[in-house]
Amino acid sequence: MPSWLEIVIRTLAAIVILFVLTKALGKRQISQLSLFEYITGISIGNIAAYVSLDLDNLWYLGMVSLAVWVSVSVAMEFVTMKSKRIRDFVDGKGTVLIKDGQMLKKNLHKERLTIDEMLEQLRKKDVYRVADVEFAVMESSGEVNVLLKKEYQPITADLLGWQVAHESETQTVMMDGDIQDEILEQLGHDRQWLLHELKNRDLQEKDVFLAQIDSNGELLLQTGDEKRQPQSSKSKPRERVAMLVEQFEAELLRLERLSLNESDRRVYQTAIDRFQASVKALPDHTLKR
Repeated sequence: MPSWLEIVIRTLAAIVILFVLTKALGKRQISQLSLFEYITGISIGNIAAYVSLDLDNLWYLGMVSLAVWVSVSVAMEFVTMKSKRIRDFVDGKGTVLIKDGQMLKKNLHKERLTIDEMLEQLRKKDVYRVADVEFAVMESSGEVNVLLKKEYQPITADLLGWQVAHESETQTVMMDGDIQDEILEQLGHDRQWLLHELKNRDLQEKDVFLAQIDSNGELLLQTGDEKRQPQSSKSKPRERVAMLVEQFEAELLRLERLSLNESDRRVYQTAIDRFQASVKALPDHTLKR
């Protein structure tokens, strides 16, 4: 067999074997690597190259070496899952770099991290003042995670004490002009409904690059062409009104539960009863989602 053909066959075999072995190693091998996983990845790559190109030695010995590396790596993953002491030794521990807004010089030197590099890591997290940081740690993977002080954290509904409606995953119902009938059916719609919505927005199937339905039941369209933007849904104002009504009712119910005495509770209960009665008195189509 010509040498070039043998190299081609060996390379193709190495690709297939690497794919199978990487699947066996799991997703961690292609995500943030620990020290041992990093060493394993480099070694497996070198052995695969040896199997592909070294024609002077027996190729199957490289396969044996690959099998040993993968077996040790998989065994090590199971061992580290069972023992924290071994996990800390193999993967390492996180190192605190900032605490209470103060950089820890000793720990920065331990991780061989300069001030410029630390500031760069903070900027990647949209943090520009060290004093705003409550806690920053370098994980064993080398990633720096940051927790801002309470007063500098983004405002959320939980911080404001608001009770918001549950939001489900946005579903893709059309992609590259191909309608996903099964997903539409799960959401309580069909192809005719979708085509009717497209017609209302002066669009055809071929014009739609991506179509999604969010947790509020709103159809979101992408044409993929900045010169042709889809029109907004005509029912969007009603959906917003319905959402605000739900949020306001949820807020009244929350305040009733948090009432400190029976008198306050009755005030909120009266407001809830009047609000619900007013909503029921509205025409049926007003709050239709």
